Amino acid sequence: MKFAFIIMGEFDYGNDRAAIHDGMAQMIGVSSVEEACEAAKILADEGTGCIELCGAFGEDGARRVIKASGGQIPVGYVIHLPEQDELYKKAFPE
Repeated sequence: MKFAFIIMGEFDYGNDRAAIHDGMAQMIGVSSVEEACEAAKILADEGTGCIELCGAFGEDGARRVIKASGGQIPVGYVIHLPEQDELYKKAFPE
């Protein structure tokens, strides 16, 4: 099964990507939810079986990506345990 992990941050969607196992697993960097939605449409059309999103998307962003992919493939997003909130605030200051 093809798998993709989409991360959001200061990335160049056209260039910031990597693949392993002959493209069966991909990591794609995007700078916005809109770019992630564009990537999700392409991934779904290419037969990707699952998309995971970094935690920056949150529930609303994940829902938008699900809609963009046509709701045909599973889309999840990474979360962390509440006891690590302070560590995340230090690692990702706003």
